[in-house]
Amino acid sequence: MKTLPIPLLLVSAVIGASGCIPLPKDNSQAQTNPQPTARPTAVDAAIARIESLVNNLEYTGTTAPIREVSLRSQIEGRLVSLYVDVGDVVSQGQTIGTQDGALLKTSVLQAEAELAARQSEVTTAITQVSNARTQVEQARLRLQQARMDAARLAQLAKAGATSRQSAEQAQTSADTAEQALRSSEAQVRSQQNSVIAVQRRVEAQKAVLAQARERLSYANIKSPTSGAVIAKVTEPGNLLQPGGEVIKLGDFSRIKAVVKVSELERAGLTVGQNATVKLDALPGQIFTGAISRISPAADPVSRLIPIEVTIPNQNRQIGSGLSARVTFAQDVARRVVIPQTSLAAGARAKGQQRGDSENSGRGTVFAIVGQGKETKVTAKQVQLGAKADGKVEIISGLLPGEKFVARSGKPLKDGDLVALSVLSERTREKSQ
Repeated sequence: MKTLPIPLLLVSAVIGASGCIPLPKDNSQAQTNPQPTARPTAVDAAIARIESLVNNLEYTGTTAPIREVSLRSQIEGRLVSLYVDVGDVVSQGQTIGTQDGALLKTSVLQAEAELAARQSEVTTAITQVSNARTQVEQARLRLQQARMDAARLAQLAKAGATSRQSAEQAQTSADTAEQALRSSEAQVRSQQNSVIAVQRRVEAQKAVLAQARERLSYANIKSPTSGAVIAKVTEPGNLLQPGGEVIKLGDFSRIKAVVKVSELERAGLTVGQNATVKLDALPGQIFTGAISRISPAADPVSRLIPIEVTIPNQNRQIGSGLSARVTFAQDVARRVVIPQTSLAAGARAKGQQRGDSENSGRGTVFAIVGQGKETKVTAKQVQLGAKADGKVEIISGLLPGEKFVARSGKPLKDGDLVALSVLSERTREKSQ
């Protein structure tokens, strides 16, 4: 057996001893492992406010005067002169042109002569009535005398002082006188009827003369209303027929903007409803008007309904044919309004798709509570209303002034700690 050297024996002894004696444990392994600290999620905060969620549609139309009048000739004749031009302002009754009225003057003279003849006939008829009345008085006197003679001779004949034949002749004369009186009275009535007939012919002729004079007055073309000349249709020298158009007038005291809306949009509009009008020709100005007329018939091709909006035009600065942009005011309830992105975070927290949450009419919004390092979120169920322009109405579940998560860097759950980003909306601190 071979003997090992003494140094090797010492090494072996040390190795053997180390296999039997346990080594001391590391200090880090001897201590208990601490729990890691949760980091807050960065979020953009907003404050719930009451707003009107109105999806106002803008309609494009054209301006026009509140009323347009075509001034037309009422007689046949050559246009001698025209005193106005396009853009001129005229007043009611103002003479704007003249026509040749030579033939009409002749008609007036003829009517005047005919009236004089009719009036002469009236004078003659009245004279004849006077003569007939004189004859009636004479016949009445003769009748009175004849009756007295007949009565006297009848008494004499009865006394035998005269013959019966003389008494009968006297009675016959009295009867004849009475018949003559009746005839004279009838003649008076006939003459009186003649006077009435002639007087009626005089009145008729007066009407003819008045008509002739009125037609002559039409030679002076007068404006039927106040307004501005928007078109000149003819020129001096042209022959005008009755009804021929001379100029067009527009009443610019008010302006109407005509737009067209669909059948569905028509349902929310009523006469008298307010509207705002913007004109490209007058940038920066907003005019307030109201719906003055809603057409009962839609355009057969486009199926659109014409709507007229009337606006004041005191300074006559708005013209015709301008492009107008009309917006109708709508009565909409004022509720809490938040961005729709706020609902997306709530939907993810509940494990729902965003569409499913909104279609149900309900959603989840994270309200922010606490301050500083204790700022947390709490999930709130809200009732949804109308949506427009990326916003949604909150009917219930979130009160005005509450702070909520508008946008989150990662999905949240109820009770999570959050840190408000620099983009967050903060409430104003009250001054001390």
